[in-house]
Amino acid sequence: MAISRRHAAPALAGVRHAIDAVDDALLGLLAGRGVLVRHAAKLKRATGHVARDHAREAHVHARATSLARRLGLPDATARRLIELAIADACLQQGLADDMDQRQEPGEQRMLAVSMSTSHASASTSTSAGSQWLLRRLPPPARLAPLLRLVPEHLRGQLLERAMARVLAEPLATGELEFMQGRRLGIEVTDLDLRWVIECQDNQLVVCTEPAEASVRGTTTDLLLLASRLEDADTLFFQRRLTLTGDTELGLTVRNLLERLPWESVPLGLRIALNRGARLARAARAAYHDHA
Repeated sequence: MAISRRHAAPALAGVRHAIDAVDDALLGLLAGRGVLVRHAAKLKRATGHVARDHAREAHVHARATSLARRLGLPDATARRLIELAIADACLQQGLADDMDQRQEPGEQRMLAVSMSTSHASASTSTSAGSQWLLRRLPPPARLAPLLRLVPEHLRGQLLERAMARVLAEPLATGELEFMQGRRLGIEVTDLDLRWVIECQDNQLVVCTEPAEASVRGTTTDLLLLASRLEDADTLFFQRRLTLTGDTELGLTVRNLLERLPWESVPLGLRIALNRGARLARAARAAYHDHA
């Protein structure tokens, strides 16, 4: 039965929405697999097992191939997906990934040529347009006047809700007791936003008292830190983030955040942070390349 043009557009939008939901589920499953991988790594160390078990990996590949055939998926699709999962597991454990070592040298060269050719072709057709669009995104500094129209107390409430979700686990386990009565400032320099956060009765609230320590940085760099696309040491070493005041308090908070299991952050928020940080980083790079 043919679909009319009038009905095709909303149908396509619905299908794309469903595809996005499947992508989100795939990312969530990969994150969950990472938790299990890290737990397995601890058990392997405790029992003296080798870090990389190639027999186990072969078994995983065989299971995936068998299931893929029952589901009507190509063997190559299953192989690539499992190779990606194994590569992520190696990254989680700090191990070298040898995905390409299973191929013959000729196959490696063919793959490299194919990838570089397709990448160059895609770049030629899309990079100019994407760079043009990215350069036209307003820099965060231009959004500062609009954000100032939002009442200060409302901005504070939004931050409190975000912190309550991100830090629900350490708040519940009492890991933030050292912050009781202490005040940490956050300054987003290009948006001209400042908050002072205090822990009161095991809750993080925005207050008006002066900060004992402050972290300063641009929107992009703070997003990269929050999304874990860049680590704190690199950002502070390159002076893209600065810490002033009581450095011991600031470093204690930073170390706590680095220990915070990424999978404990709600999935939707992780996805939003990751996509927002990548977009901000790409826009900044496009702007600097054009300047």
